[in-house]
Amino acid sequence: MIYQDDNVLSISGIQHFVYCRRQWALIHIEQQWEENLLTVSGESMHQKAHDNTFSETRNGVIISRGMQVSSYELGIYGVCDVVEFVPSSEGAIIHNKEGYFKIIPVEYKHGEPKTSDADILQVAAQAMCLENMFCTKIDELNIYYGKTRHREKIPFTDDIRERLVKNIEEMHQLYDRRYTPKVKQNKNCRACSLKNICLPRLTKISSVKGYMSKMLGDEL
Repeated sequence: MIYQDDNVLSISGIQHFVYCRRQWALIHIEQQWEENLLTVSGESMHQKAHDNTFSETRNGVIISRGMQVSSYELGIYGVCDVVEFVPSSEGAIIHNKEGYFKIIPVEYKHGEPKTSDADILQVAAQAMCLENMFCTKIDELNIYYGKTRHREKIPFTDDIRERLVKNIEEMHQLYDRRYTPKVKQNKNCRACSLKNICLPRLTKISSVKGYMSKMLGDEL
């Protein structure tokens, strides 16, 4: 399937989707958003990384910031924090540059490595877009964490590709239906920037009748 401009989804939403399906829908379907300390700090780091007026070459490695990428096969688009083009014996060809280059997308995160797929699948989506755009194969993903000041190098395996495609397909299904999933309250709710909009405790109540009964009971 080839997606059209009016139904491509933001790559940045993949992290929201993995974190919480409902959070993703509130932001990307219902267009609701609130800032907290974590989102503000993360946005500050990304503004520096997304300075697309900046490009440099270090020891033959071309470093590009704020590169716009897309894939109409996956129906996604976004902006890479940093993309490195490393001279190689094989790989991508770049206009006005001699030789071949290995492409490495580098995603910048404010915090520390997570146990979930959220960060990995986001940079993996960037990589698949770059593969389509440059007709090449990418075998390495990089994530730089501001809290640890360390760059994680992750092999781009078939398993990661399959998990990414599965999540993107589910995102499109929900988006096409304009469906916001019901709340599934868990530990992520405490740090969520949308908890005052989502109201996980309130929306967990099964019915208006149940809510009124609970409230009246508390007053008695």
